[in-house]
Formats: sequence, C-alpha cells, structure tokens
Amino acid sequence: MFAAKDIPNLISVGRIILVIPVVWLLLTQNFKQAMMLFFIAGASDALDGFLAKHYQWQSRLGGILDPLADKFLLVSTYLCLGWLEALPWWLIGLIILRDLVIVGGALIYNYRIAQLDAEPTLISKVNTFLQIALALLVVYSLGFEPVSNILVTVLIWLVTASTLLSGYGYVTDWSRRARENGTNVDQ
Repeated sequence: MFAAKDIPNLISVGRIILVIPVVWLLLTQNFKQAMMLFFIAGASDALDGFLAKHYQWQSRLGGILDPLADKFLLVSTYLCLGWLEALPWWLIGLIILRDLVIVGGALIYNYRIAQLDAEPTLISKVNTFLQIALALLVVYSLGFEPVSNILVTVLIWLVTASTLLSGYGYVTDWSRRARENGTNVDQ
C-alpha cells in the first residue's frame, strides 16, 4: 500500500487534481475561491517539500511530480487568464513554448545522453516566482480590487525576460553537458 515516505508524492498528486477546480473557478469567474485554492496549492507545495527534505523522503518520482504539479497549475491558470482576456496570448504562447522546449530537451537528454535529474536553475526559480506573482496579481485584480496597469505591464515584461533567459539557460546547459559527455544526439 502506501508508506509514510509516499506522503510528499501523494500531496503532489493532490495538487495536480486541484488544477481541475481552479480552472473551473477561473472560467466561471469565481476569483476569490480560485485565490483560496492557489493558497492551498502553495501551502501543499511547501508542505511536501518540507516533508521530503526533513524526513529524507525524496524520490525520483517526487522530483518529477512536484514541478509537474506546479507547471499544470501555472499553465492552466495562464490559459484561463488568456481566455478571459486578462493576459496577452503572446505571453502565454511564450511560456508554453519554453516549457515544451524544456520538457522536450529533458526527454531527449534523458533517453539519448544520460539520466537527467530535475535541477531547477536560479533563473528558472525566479521565472516561476514571477509567473506566480503575475497570475496572483491578475486574479486578485479580477476578483478583489483593480491594480495598477503599470504594475501588471512591468510584471508581464519581467516574466517575458525571465522566460527567455531560463529557456536559453536550459538549452545551453544541456548542450554543454551533451558535448562534455562526447555524445552525439543525432545518433
């Protein structure tokens, strides 16, 4: 059955399932309830990370599930905010393109070169933080009180810059690693 060491992974799976009501709440414009679920997702992310590190319950599966849960929530939220015309589609396309490049590159690297352990870079962590901040600010603006368009615009450009920098960083890092391993990915 399940052991205590599986708790962080189960929490991550719960966060993935939580995406469904978040999407529903956003699309039905129940922004206050959606914000509440965002905070639950954030708290569960902190909890599973704490449990995994504190009790040494880290696993390869957890290393995949945790960022996957975060990505599902963020991408779904951005798609909803695009649908509601609260964020520009070009930004959403850029974010999705970056994620596809990273996932595609990770898969190619993992299966053709060497086992890849998920290691978020500093710029990737900054990018995730900025994406979360922008999504929360826009949802807050829609559900509670309008915020300054200047603040939203600045965050949009910060997300754009960090998305491009983190995507470039992953591609150059994995390319360097592949060259160091002396592996030809065209084999």
